[in-house]
Amino acid sequence: NILLICVDDLRPELGCYGAEHVQSPNIDRLAAEGRRFARHYVQAPTCGASRYGLLTGERPTHNGQLGNGFMMSHTSKRPEGEQPESFVHHFRRNGYRTVGIGKISHQADGLARRNPDELELPYSWDEMLVRYDKWGKGDAPFFGFADGSNRNTLKYEVPPYEAGAVDDLGYPDGLHAELALSKLDELAAAEQPFLLAVGFYKPHLPFTAPQKYWDLYEREQIPISPNPDGPTDAARAFLHGSAEFFNRYKLGKEFGGAGKRLSDAYAREVRHAYLACVSYIDAQVGKLLDRLEETGLADNTIVVLWGDHGWHLGDHTIWGKHSLFERSLQSPLIIHAPGLPQAGRATPSLVGSIDLYPTLCELAGLPVPEAVDGISLVPL
Repeated sequence: NILLICVDDLRPELGCYGAEHVQSPNIDRLAAEGRRFARHYVQAPTCGASRYGLLTGERPTHNGQLGNGFMMSHTSKRPEGEQPESFVHHFRRNGYRTVGIGKISHQADGLARRNPDELELPYSWDEMLVRYDKWGKGDAPFFGFADGSNRNTLKYEVPPYEAGAVDDLGYPDGLHAELALSKLDELAAAEQPFLLAVGFYKPHLPFTAPQKYWDLYEREQIPISPNPDGPTDAARAFLHGSAEFFNRYKLGKEFGGAGKRLSDAYAREVRHAYLACVSYIDAQVGKLLDRLEETGLADNTIVVLWGDHGWHLGDHTIWGKHSLFERSLQSPLIIHAPGLPQAGRATPSLVGSIDLYPTLCELAGLPVPEAVDGISLVPL
């Protein structure tokens, strides 16, 4: 079996990656039992393009593959062909039951926006599930606040964070974890091997998490970026706009702007919000790992935790991704496979997201399609 955990905008700022100020005990536990890739990079520092690379194993070879809309236009409209559209599709054609929960492809619910009745990956999933609940359809849960409102309907007149007076089920990621737990129980009772992919929204903006995860941190002890100043005059041709942060959230408009450094106090406040989201997601990951043990699935399940790209928390004055700096392109990758030798060791080898496709194929004993550009990480 395969459990793939995708986390949006997750930088490798975790305990297991050496960040002692971050509370991430469950992801750290997975790293202690698996293989941590210390130098994993995505193929493009934006959600849709990065996920396309992960799912297809293909490098982006032309400009159209670098944007968020490519997956929708390239996969949701074409007929099923000889080459599988994704490794999920490949596993499905080889006898696996495939279930997606949350954000796996680009859209938050896996549906093509041009036709909400179509999946972005129409041949990959036996089931594609999402909890809309109090937020309603579309991407409203992705940008949701605890009261059921969302960034878009409030016309961006909202702060970029929230400490919610709710439990884990007060936000979509807790609901998706609950859905994944029930699905694991169901899959454990079946004879068929499965590929379950769970895509968590946080720590993508807005940085919304239950209050108890904010309480894990003392704000004054949270470090700000070690390189918070903008580019030199010679490099002004590249000036990152941090558009989502500054243009779609109220406090983002009030403090700073493109190429301007935030005050240390406000920078620490935003970083606090981000880390609260990381710990919230870490708790959901822990629930999934525990359920694998409880159901007896752990001994025969490959677990992958993958971040779709990094995120600048004030580095080079940037609050966002969409750059070719290290902070945008590097993300966590942890793989646990039953019988892994030297569990808990990290590897410094340079790897990319496109390498996951052939890796999973080799671990599961499946052939690798010819179109895949990545190479298997099993030797590592």
